[in-house]
Amino acid sequence: MGMAEHQGKRAQSTFHSLQLRLQVHATNSGSFSSVSLVTASDIISPESTAALHESTGVKPQGLTAEERNQVLLDLKAAGWLELSERDAIYKEFSFENFNQAFGFMSRVALQAEKMNHHPEWANVYNKVQITLTSHDCGGLTKRDVRLAKFIEKAAASV
Repeated sequence: MGMAEHQGKRAQSTFHSLQLRLQVHATNSGSFSSVSLVTASDIISPESTAALHESTGVKPQGLTAEERNQVLLDLKAAGWLELSERDAIYKEFSFENFNQAFGFMSRVALQAEKMNHHPEWANVYNKVQITLTSHDCGGLTKRDVRLAKFIEKAAASV
């Protein structure tokens, strides 16, 4: 087994363990006073992400200047903020209670897993703070835009 093949298998194994952890967390029932969800950056090292891109040939696409300008206008109109300290977007969502907030997070988590693109987020009672960026590209990509649009639809359906 060559080095690239070994790294690819290791990266895929890392992604499978993330999927399991999310599934277990999403199906766990009971009463919670707070929640902490595992993010990709907690588990996946830059080396394993790079190995996965090498093994699959898939790497996120950056935004052209024209795409970026249009997308940011649309996202800002929906309440997303462009972070000045890094190439990322941020939004805080408020819900009626913790159950609505957690239900929203569960829907987003399942979609993020399908997309293999995981948000940075925090939850305190009825508030969910989300930051989107593509760590492997060092900034915003089309994946961030697609996930932000899904997040908007998920929030509107609560």
